[in-house]
Amino acid sequence: MTDDPADPPPDDGGPPADEAGAAFPRSSLQLLLDRTYGPYFGGRLLWATGVWVYTVAAAIVVFDLTRSTLFVGLVSVAHFLPQMLLSPWSGAQADRGDRRKQVVVGRVISGSASSALVLWILTIGLEGTAGAFAIVVAALLTGIGDALGAPAAHALVPAMVRRNELPAAVALDSVPFTAARAIGPALGALLIVTLGPLAAFGFSAFASFSFAVIVLLLRIRKVVTPPGAHDRSVSAGLRYVRSTPALGALLLGVATIGLGVDPVVTLTPAIADGLGGGERLVGWLAATFGVGAGLGFLLLGAIRRWLGIARQGSIGLATIAVGLGLLAASMTPAAAVISLTVAGIGYTVALTALTTRIQQLVDESMRGRVMALWAVAFLGSRPVAAALNGVVADTLAPVVAVLVTAVFVVVGAVLVRPSRTSGDGR
Repeated sequence: MTDDPADPPPDDGGPPADEAGAAFPRSSLQLLLDRTYGPYFGGRLLWATGVWVYTVAAAIVVFDLTRSTLFVGLVSVAHFLPQMLLSPWSGAQADRGDRRKQVVVGRVISGSASSALVLWILTIGLEGTAGAFAIVVAALLTGIGDALGAPAAHALVPAMVRRNELPAAVALDSVPFTAARAIGPALGALLIVTLGPLAAFGFSAFASFSFAVIVLLLRIRKVVTPPGAHDRSVSAGLRYVRSTPALGALLLGVATIGLGVDPVVTLTPAIADGLGGGERLVGWLAATFGVGAGLGFLLLGAIRRWLGIARQGSIGLATIAVGLGLLAASMTPAAAVISLTVAGIGYTVALTALTTRIQQLVDESMRGRVMALWAVAFLGSRPVAAALNGVVADTLAPVVAVLVTAVFVVVGAVLVRPSRTSGDGR
């Protein structure tokens, strides 16, 4: 890869150029084979799988220790609350300094948290409320690492591809978490059932450290801040979003996606229990959401040509709401599996569309801060969703919590309607 992937590539084996001399955008396969973007993609996939292994393992173990959906929700609150509080500052740091090093530091912190939990299991063990609290504390530390590294990781993507390759790169950037949603939950449940929590949390630590090493070794184009972009404060980023109504609407849509996916973690242990399943069913329910998300990626090209990016976000959110509604009405494990597959398709369609539009609209000097707000919207909404789902499920029923979430997602579909978010770039 050239030092500046935004420039046309050399003639020795690079992708062809059009008659005006501008490089044609590379295909998804060519991006995956790129010596910079390819390893980054592989590292993201490994790390994302580790995140889902940790998430599902923590949900299973905490529910077994406490029999409380609210306590399971507390794990998500601990994990995602730092991202809501720290991501704006982290995004500002990404616009001021070295984004790659910031990603590495974040991964090291998260990996160290999982490693500390492994050490706790080896020396003290996981028993009762004390064991559940140990998992909550590890989730909190992991969340701090994610809050530091996630905005910088998202801001790195445009520095690895040409501008006309950005839609394809953003779509590919969602694939690791899409695939991990299918692989991670099943692997996490399998590790818990066969080898126990030690193996699950150990894998999570290994995945975080591995991604840190990969990013550290990459050659990534240095981003040059445009002239006049001197104010790099958090407040400048907030003012920028307020002055761009389409960005505000898109970020609100991303927040509702975060609300919509929380039941897959917080409520699946209780739902599986109510359907007569056990730990394996928890993993399968979360995994089928990932399978649906993978199907959504395969359909993205046709959906984008048919709907355009402006409409794709609303349709994707509506699809998530339909899947959640079907889940609330499910009477068998098979019906629940189908419901979460539908929701997973909507997740990929909506998140890819909204994130692509954000990346297309934002100025380079604001990218770290805006993507930090993306993290606040998508991940920071999870503590609210987890707490709400836990309270509603424990006081009323898990089905009621699913329906409440579906209503919020419908509101999000209205917020990102084309009249509020359309513009340049279908």
